[in-house]
Amino acid sequence: MKLTRLRLLGFKSFVEPTDFAIEPGLTGVVGPNGCGKSNLVEALRWVMGESSHKSMRAASMDDVIFSGSNTRPARNNAEVAIAIDNSSRSAPAAFNDQDSLEIARRIERDSGSNYRINGREVRARDVQILFADASTGARSPALVHQGRIGEIIRPSPTSAAACWKMRLVSPACMHAAMKRSCGSKLRKQICYGSRMSSDNSPRRLTA
Repeated sequence: MKLTRLRLLGFKSFVEPTDFAIEPGLTGVVGPNGCGKSNLVEALRWVMGESSHKSMRAASMDDVIFSGSNTRPARNNAEVAIAIDNSSRSAPAAFNDQDSLEIARRIERDSGSNYRINGREVRARDVQILFADASTGARSPALVHQGRIGEIIRPSPTSAAACWKMRLVSPACMHAAMKRSCGSKLRKQICYGSRMSSDNSPRRLTA
């Protein structure tokens, strides 16, 4: 999976429409502290289906919307979109009819998010599975968030154990989409079975 473009509008510090081309080879972003470099990585994770506002360094998910400044009013919505080269036709069958895919996520203040793939509204789960099929996604270890390098260099006992656990399970990441789907089905079967057992359990009769 190859990302070719990132577009932001109203996401955190990117109040104006901003297009970020991801060219072949190594693409870097250089700038002083506070210019928004970390917001680019968080925008990628957000559009890939990140559901935790804490991972966005926010008190709530609405906080990813530009909150205003001394010279600019706050926005009521934000949108992030990424373009993906699908010339190899490796996307899930439902979205595999075009050479490129555009995945977009839009959030309205106090109204939640919605997702689109090539203009068609989809579920968050559809987006997450699309990236899981490519062994990536919002929780991919390839996306290093702010402070992560420090955690690796100077790990606490808890974070060191988590890193070791990640190394142990990483060979299974290629089957992430399958595990996600099977896990969901298994949970439904367990819930259904528990309900049936409860319904069929002996009842004490009283006169």
